[in-house]
Amino acid sequence: MDFSLLLSSYATVWSNPEVLLMTFIGALGGVLLGAIPGMTATMGVALLIPFSFGMDLIPSIGLLLGIYCGGMYGGSISAILIHAPGTPAAAATLLDGYPMCKKGQAGRALSVAMFASFCGGVIGALVMTFLSPLVADMAMNFGPGEMFMLAVFGLSVIVAISGKSVAKGLISAFFGMLLCTVGLDPTNGIPRFITTKQTGLLDGFQFIPTLIGLFAVSEVIAGVERIIRGEEQEQRSNEKITNVLPDWKTIKKIWPNILSGGLIGTFIGAIPGAGGDIAVFVSYGASKSASKHPELYGTGIPNGVAATESANNGCSGGAMIPLLSLGVPGDSVTAILLGAFIMKGITPGPMMYVTELPTVYRVFAALMLANLCMLVVGCLGVRFFAKIVSVEKKMLYPIILVISLLGAFSINKNAFDVGVCVAFGIIGWLMNKYEFPLSPILLALILGPMCEKNFVRYMNIQRGNFFAITTSPIAMVFASVAILVIIYSVYNQSKINKRTAANAAQEKA
Repeated sequence: MDFSLLLSSYATVWSNPEVLLMTFIGALGGVLLGAIPGMTATMGVALLIPFSFGMDLIPSIGLLLGIYCGGMYGGSISAILIHAPGTPAAAATLLDGYPMCKKGQAGRALSVAMFASFCGGVIGALVMTFLSPLVADMAMNFGPGEMFMLAVFGLSVIVAISGKSVAKGLISAFFGMLLCTVGLDPTNGIPRFITTKQTGLLDGFQFIPTLIGLFAVSEVIAGVERIIRGEEQEQRSNEKITNVLPDWKTIKKIWPNILSGGLIGTFIGAIPGAGGDIAVFVSYGASKSASKHPELYGTGIPNGVAATESANNGCSGGAMIPLLSLGVPGDSVTAILLGAFIMKGITPGPMMYVTELPTVYRVFAALMLANLCMLVVGCLGVRFFAKIVSVEKKMLYPIILVISLLGAFSINKNAFDVGVCVAFGIIGWLMNKYEFPLSPILLALILGPMCEKNFVRYMNIQRGNFFAITTSPIAMVFASVAILVIIYSVYNQSKINKRTAANAAQEKA
């Protein structure tokens, strides 16, 4: 690595007023778009691609990377404040972020999410800078068999996020897997559980409307029910936000979660077709399993927020690795960035490190700058965002409902998705009522198609011999870890349940 060229590239990018301005605008726009349920970072990058036509390469890449990083953090704002993940990558953040908000710690949760997002992004950017060829080579060893086992490993986390009852968590996951079977078969194109007249379900249940319905609309329905029964207590936050960043005591508590989350996010982000949606749940499950007090996860602790937010922003650097090193986008956002590079006359791939090395280093610098701009925007907005929870619930619930339905509509611009959103809102409300966890459904919806598609591809390649997968060291590592995660999670949950029962018995006595 040419360190003198790397340093000069940083100096060139960070001293350019146009790059600084465009990256800051991108981060600001990304945070605002990410905070709106349904408006993903992918959508934001796609919307602003036309505005980058007349710019030079690095200012335009800075603008798009700013949206990317800002959108990843922005999704946590609505997840923490209103139980509605702004982006799929923030879906696991609400597991501890929203309970923190209900405890009157909205500002603390937002500051932890912002700090963890920044640190995770920096970890991803550093790995991309110094280890991108090595990580890219590892990622390209993932064939259908390895991707299938990665999906199985991701599904094993379901046990860790099932809450009090593993059985209910598995039932929720099974329901989510059933939902994945609706629509056209991904391999043969045969309709399943639909008729030719049901065109809205040809692609199955759209992920974003389902996500918004399960979490946001269900929360609105539950809130309206509480208001009708007179059980709703207005939440007036007395939290005084003196520092927009977490205090030193909190940082010491969450730094292992940030480090592990950033590395997990970077590695999974570097695998084409994986992405932040998977990384956040894997990171959350790993953090909970490694904790001395796993029973506290899901009750509102900063460790859970830190683990997920560092993972989703770590993915931004990870997804850039195969893009720059191999010309293969790591996720949907980097697929759009690939088009931006080609539009500027540059083809990402191995030769880019030979013919366009200064450009590569400037992209590294732009990603680091994008994370810094995201931190600045977050610091400026924490106090404002935290005030949202003080709005009267009778005013807040209709606003949440309207934003949620607009977010569901914005995906495909049709009313069918709005109906899906409302239907899953009712389902989510009923499942919450009977204490069935919703997160396993979400994880199954993310991993189900990936699992099925790669299993079919692998079986076709191996002519039906599934056990040939035992010859793949990577697949066997994932399979072994998945088994260990399941055993350890069941053991942990049984300990938590026994401890809870013992405490309840003591209180009664």
